[in-house]
Amino acid sequence: MPRYNFKETEARWRAVWDRQASFAASEDSSRPKYYVLEMFPYPSGRIHMGHVRNYTLGDLVARYKRARGFNVLHPMGWDAFGLPAENAAKERGVHPAEWTRENISAMRGQLKSMGLSYDWSREIATCEPQYYRFEQKMFLDFLEAGLAYRKESWVNWDPVENTVLANEQVIDGRGWRSGAEVEKRQLSQWFLKITAYAEDLLKSLEGLERWPSRVRLMQENWIGRSTGAQIFFNLEGRDDRLEVYTTRHDTIFGATFCAIAANHPLAQEVAKNNPEITEFIASCNRLGTSEAAIETAEKKGVDTGLRAMHPFIADCPLPVYVTNFVLMEYGTGAIFGCPGHDQRDLDFSLKYGLPVIPVVAPADAAEGFTIGEEAYLGDGVMINSRFLDGMTIAQAKEDIAGRLEKMGAGKKTVNYRLRDWGVSRQRYWGCPIPVVHCQDCGLVPVPEKDLPVVLPEDVDLDLPGNPLDNHPTWKDVDCPACGKPARRETDTFDTFFESSWYFARFASVSDSQAFGREAVDYWLPVDQYIGGIEHAVLHLLYSRFFTRALKQCGYLGIGEPFDGLMTQGMVCHQTYSDEDGNWLYPSEITHDGKGDLVTASGGKPVTAGRSEKMSKSKKNVVDPEAIIDAYGADTARLFMLSDSPPDRDLDWTDAGIDGAWRYINRLWRLFTEPAVNPAPGGAPRPDVLSPQVEKTHRAIHKTIAAVGNDLDRFHFNKAVARIRELTNLLEDLKEGMDGAAWVMGEGLDTVARLIGPMMPHLAEEVWRHLGRDTLLVDAAWPQADAALLVEDRITVAVQVNGKLRGTVELPKSADKETAETAALALPGVVKVIGESTIRKVIVVPDRIINVVI
Repeated sequence: MPRYNFKETEARWRAVWDRQASFAASEDSSRPKYYVLEMFPYPSGRIHMGHVRNYTLGDLVARYKRARGFNVLHPMGWDAFGLPAENAAKERGVHPAEWTRENISAMRGQLKSMGLSYDWSREIATCEPQYYRFEQKMFLDFLEAGLAYRKESWVNWDPVENTVLANEQVIDGRGWRSGAEVEKRQLSQWFLKITAYAEDLLKSLEGLERWPSRVRLMQENWIGRSTGAQIFFNLEGRDDRLEVYTTRHDTIFGATFCAIAANHPLAQEVAKNNPEITEFIASCNRLGTSEAAIETAEKKGVDTGLRAMHPFIADCPLPVYVTNFVLMEYGTGAIFGCPGHDQRDLDFSLKYGLPVIPVVAPADAAEGFTIGEEAYLGDGVMINSRFLDGMTIAQAKEDIAGRLEKMGAGKKTVNYRLRDWGVSRQRYWGCPIPVVHCQDCGLVPVPEKDLPVVLPEDVDLDLPGNPLDNHPTWKDVDCPACGKPARRETDTFDTFFESSWYFARFASVSDSQAFGREAVDYWLPVDQYIGGIEHAVLHLLYSRFFTRALKQCGYLGIGEPFDGLMTQGMVCHQTYSDEDGNWLYPSEITHDGKGDLVTASGGKPVTAGRSEKMSKSKKNVVDPEAIIDAYGADTARLFMLSDSPPDRDLDWTDAGIDGAWRYINRLWRLFTEPAVNPAPGGAPRPDVLSPQVEKTHRAIHKTIAAVGNDLDRFHFNKAVARIRELTNLLEDLKEGMDGAAWVMGEGLDTVARLIGPMMPHLAEEVWRHLGRDTLLVDAAWPQADAALLVEDRITVAVQVNGKLRGTVELPKSADKETAETAALALPGVVKVIGESTIRKVIVVPDRIINVVI
């Protein structure tokens, strides 16, 4: 037979699946359901190797579960809104909608070339009004339920682009695109009240047993529950108090200063008459709002002149500083500084010459304990703390909290690091927020009958600022309540809004409602969700919040959106650079006659660097289209599955893809040029199987069981390795061996079914070659014969005078005579015994035989 013709074969079988609507899903209560979903992509215009890996993993799960008898839903869509499309459209002089739809069309074709078992009838694109009209209605329902609100908030503001930037878009204090110094500004923003579910989001993590533990830990840390105390410090000469949140109220006697955030109301008040503080606040505003920026910045402050009175020490005023390291968004925006037991506070105190009082010391070194340049963060007993001295930290916390409550100077409290989700974005290419601002009526929701609020098509993206603000007519509208002239909300939703409920839309794509309740009750939750670890917090946490909010508003009946989560590793490739340090694409290098790396054009030296995540910036990328065109989709899929576990990084190598292609052709030859002509399907089992044939027969059933177990546990690379071992055994069968034709037939039938989820095009082709008149995609998973999984022969070690001399294969629980005879016949044993006298043979059944001479 000729070499496997993947181009003709893969195209033909994809056409068959399309004609047969093989992957169209519908509710069927007679079968168990299984909803497989990979995180949907942003339509950039081209798939990359990360997509290939992610979607191959999901497709394997979907096809495997289908073969196992599950009613499988496996959809695909597009996360199509966002600033990248707007920027790309600006650069190319086209409308974002046109650019996005062209990219979707291109990527859809690329994904279809992979043979993915998607139900394309459920395809969605979040930029289309028929999608976002429903999320506008959800927002209005959230608003009515008190889960959405508008307030003033501090944001990163780019003064050149006149837009809000996410923390991730602020690099070294400057806008990632404009290079302008970023400012903090207070703007009216829309928020979703995710904090209303903070405790439930945290506690429910325990029930997500099929989520990776590190993802659960990341969410736990992001929610950041802490138990502490609010302490009210009276301010000297004033009637108001400074409210502080702390988790270390046990260290109150070590307090030597208080610190407030630059945007704390007290700081703003004092700055009105203090130019130094005004300038300091301005410098803090240039830092950005991210915790990372604040953590890494040098700790600075300015004395406000205010003094906070210690609640337990009379005449002990503590200086109040405006600082650059306290976040207004965490706790109360104010802290008391205990430099003895917080490194940040210690660094600050040493810089400004403030006292350092140790109040916790190791139990065995309490006397004379001092603090140097490192704060003491360990456990111990209280010192220098009056009535707390000698207590443990836990005892001191309890005592202080009780005294504060009795004094009216504080209380125990629980705090969360989690903040409400700001969903306002000042850009065009996003879902319009369905609210009208009326001078007389205030904020007025757009009536449901007027949804969707659609983006204007005649927009100028070249002007600075929000394009919807700049539009001459779109924002002008009559108030739905009073009919007077009013103004539309010109902010659009954060794109995480769309991706927080798309999984439910897939379950029921309807023109009249977001989703049918009966359908979502059947399909949800998603049984297996697959995506990158980079989405561990924001997307996954927002989706969990959305599910709760939708349940509260009557849309859903489930508590969690994703029952199982798999986070796949990255696809990596070696990096290359020329003599000037410029990155090179793998296609730009070659080997010279000496085996050294050189540039393909010019033959100049090339330096090979380490293998890193594929990225356009380092040019260590491989084009999936080129690989599929050269080797076929099944080869690319096989390589993605066979080289490493799915949750670990995978190194892309030419040798690896070549090896996968060679195995594809070995499989093809195994079916088309078998060493033994297989018996037809359904042929009776022969009465006699030769030993090697019997071994292969057992291996077939052991492989069925092991591969199924591996796929259930996502050990995909192990499953591939087991199939390779089985095909090696089938290749070793020979004509003339008793029962070889029958076992070959059974083996080829089994291999075709086992490779179906991994290499679906090849599997369909060899299934047809076996004479089957049905589609493999509709065939059941093979069943292992339990009797053949039990090993009835066992390998036993043979020793002479305690030293290993060989092994023998014996029937399980063989009698002593059989074991002894087999052991004494081993050539290694015969040689060692020679003329010596055998004193005795010790047989430990099924374990060891020791010949004593």
